[in-house]
Amino acid sequence: MLFAALLLAQQPDLSWLAGHWCTEPRDGKVICETWTPMDKGRMHGTGTSRMGTSVRTNEAMMIMVSESGIFFHAEPANQKPTDFWMAKFDSAARSVTFEERSHDYPQRVRYWREGEALLTEISMLDGSRAVRWTFHRTAE
Repeated sequence: MLFAALLLAQQPDLSWLAGHWCTEPRDGKVICETWTPMDKGRMHGTGTSRMGTSVRTNEAMMIMVSESGIFFHAEPANQKPTDFWMAKFDSAARSVTFEERSHDYPQRVRYWREGEALLTEISMLDGSRAVRWTFHRTAE
């Protein structure tokens, strides 16, 4: 019972991330992410890359509150799963950053909102090799 109370106290407000988000089509390619609302310290996500009607890649993701802290768990297709620990959280700016310095690439995963858009960026810890996506909320 104590852990459950601690879990709720540590749970960041990531409600701004929940929903179905897609990039604008580019050369026939669309990238989408879907995030469920936080429930009992877990927020589930999926990432899909489509070319026309064909699914190119899938990725399972989760943001989880644990006894050790808050982390982003990523399972990209054909790659080893990796945990990135929350390094920065700004509720007012609707921004969260996760880092894992021992990972080859990326070492940083960042989500933030700019108005109605959701932005995502992956990079090295120093910000190099940054790749950014701009998502817009869509119907599922």
